[in-house]
Amino acid sequence: MSQLHLTAGETALLLGEAGPAPRLAMAIVVRMGEILGADSLVEITSSHIDGCLYHGDGGVEFAERLVDLGGAVTVPATLNVGALDLLNPARVRAHGRRREMALRQMRAYEALGCRPTWTCAPYQAGHRPAPGEHVAWGESNAVCFANSVLGARTNRYGDFMDICCAIVGRAPRTGLHLRDQRRATVVVDTGALAPELKRRDVFYPVLGTWLGAAVDDRVAVVTGLPESVAEDQLKAMGAAAASSGAVGLFHIEGVTPEAPDLRTALGGANPEAVIAPTPAELRATRDTLSTAAAGRIDAVAVGSPHFSMAEFARLEALLPSAPFAVPFYVCTGRSEYRQLETAGRLRRFADAGVEIVVDTCVVVTPILPPTGGVLMTNSGKFAHYTPSNTGYGVVYGSLEDCVRSATRARVMRDEALWS
Repeated sequence: MSQLHLTAGETALLLGEAGPAPRLAMAIVVRMGEILGADSLVEITSSHIDGCLYHGDGGVEFAERLVDLGGAVTVPATLNVGALDLLNPARVRAHGRRREMALRQMRAYEALGCRPTWTCAPYQAGHRPAPGEHVAWGESNAVCFANSVLGARTNRYGDFMDICCAIVGRAPRTGLHLRDQRRATVVVDTGALAPELKRRDVFYPVLGTWLGAAVDDRVAVVTGLPESVAEDQLKAMGAAAASSGAVGLFHIEGVTPEAPDLRTALGGANPEAVIAPTPAELRATRDTLSTAAAGRIDAVAVGSPHFSMAEFARLEALLPSAPFAVPFYVCTGRSEYRQLETAGRLRRFADAGVEIVVDTCVVVTPILPPTGGVLMTNSGKFAHYTPSNTGYGVVYGSLEDCVRSATRARVMRDEALWS
């Protein structure tokens, strides 16, 4: 552990001159900084709070304690998913004390001044820090997106640390806040993979899953991807990489802000390793995302990270004329839900049997039918967490595969791309 050097203003917060809540929050931030080996704190411009999902009474009591002490965020702060769908309460099978405590936890974070976005994709709700800005974000996909796609600087802040940083406007100056920790040390060469595959959405969760397993918490720069790679593809890749490994930052040559070219991404140094996934390795990785054999499915769920408006447009174009044969869930943020509502587009999805879930998602709270079975998804993150969190088996496929499969209640996948 190191000795933190605090400014006069930071010392004043630690001594309680701004009140008891900032004193408590600063004590936690300072202690964590010492554990992480930071020598000072960095001012942050925003936070994304992951501690608002109910896992037990301790989380509720901590948030309410901050409220009772007069706590309030001092930087813009958005909220990650909670355990309830506040716009459609009947979606969630939570009752009695569990529902009460989950709601108390969500309301406590609102009382602290956080913006009630209730989304794991705050960057889709207008929370987009500029390149180089220091922030304190929680939620693994949001952290990866902020660092990689937006070029902001944040570590992977866990529950309660994120809100403490937001209250004092500071975070430990360590890890991915430091420029030399952000340079790539591993080159990932995708040149051997088919160009058509690299243009398809279904490829990016698979690449992300492979990347997380291959590099863990190292920073990689990926070469050979098209410059036209879409933001939704990058978010899917980052979410999968952060689930299968501990990736908090990746670069893509010629695409992401800190990788205009390979030399810049590497910080002018030679890479420690150059690795090239083969088509066979990617096919094998894709197969690991399924735990159930091809056959009957009992539900489909997409939207992890939360569905964007562009993804809703793609799904809308694929919707069948008759309702799906199995429940079809789309998880999204309320900002996207409101846009669909304003545009009069919710009815089309409802007519097809699509259930739009907001404020939460199907792997963190009981929404899926309690009978169990097999879930199909196009999300690498859903594929990773579904079996352990829900008890469902899982099958991975493209969005098109999911739609076709949901119409017949059987797995229908296009295998041609992976041959």
